[in-house]
Amino acid sequence: MDPCLAVSARHIRHQFADFLALNDVSFEVERGQTMALLGHNGAGKSTLIKILLGLLKPSGGEVIVLGEQHSGQRADLKIGYLPENVSFYDKLTGKEILSYFAALKGIGKKRVSQLIEEFGLEYAQDRALKTYSKGMKQRLGFAQAILSEPELLLLDEPTVGLDPVASQFLYGKIAELKLQGCGVIVCTHELSLIENNIDIALILAKGESLAKGSLSQLRQNSGLKTRLTSANLATWVAQQPRLAAYYADDALQLDAESKPEVLQLLMSDCQAFDFSIKEPALAEIYHFYMGQCAQLEVVS
Repeated sequence: MDPCLAVSARHIRHQFADFLALNDVSFEVERGQTMALLGHNGAGKSTLIKILLGLLKPSGGEVIVLGEQHSGQRADLKIGYLPENVSFYDKLTGKEILSYFAALKGIGKKRVSQLIEEFGLEYAQDRALKTYSKGMKQRLGFAQAILSEPELLLLDEPTVGLDPVASQFLYGKIAELKLQGCGVIVCTHELSLIENNIDIALILAKGESLAKGSLSQLRQNSGLKTRLTSANLATWVAQQPRLAAYYADDALQLDAESKPEVLQLLMSDCQAFDFSIKEPALAEIYHFYMGQCAQLEVVS
């Protein structure tokens, strides 16, 4: 396996009795890279995470995690995990909870104190967990997930119910881990929030891979257009008739090939510089592929 890869999954298949949860799913995540794992409820995301954790053995295919064939739980692999619903012991304090998990992993008290400070929980470290807010519990859960300084971090809906400040705090921590070479997989439905915090995305539907790649690759493969708008757009179209071919819905609708040509026309022929460009957002890309999947089902 390439030493730069945190995860290599090839043709993963998993069957629960008569239900096919995953079918021929392949992807790679490099160390220092963040992948968004996207899909509807029941798409197979949780099954895939459990396979990566070693909690499930796939029915078929190959999974290599941190250079190891991953067919069962491996305590020696440095993997961190934050589930969607963080559940700890309500009567224990934040410090006691972190200390407990640190002891299980053979990690010293210094690391516990470091994380309590790093996650801004000093003021609440001796309070029972039942007094913690949702955001505080999520920060504690994240601290637990990175106790062992993981080389692979799996996060399931890490920002659900959090305010924007708390969400950005967590993504800031993810960025720090990436710089240290940690591969990160984030399962989320909050597409607008994660869009600027990922390198690649994998979109699943009914256990199958609909699309995967960087945002630029997904935009290009989807064929969704970039929108160029301006208050002066109608004047520029009248001035340069070649722009008319791209003009629709009060915008210039551009693909990857036409965008350089059109920008050249605007700036050189029209002397236009006051315009805005909006690339297709991750949410648009996601809904496009989900729509394509629905159309294929209707046709078949």
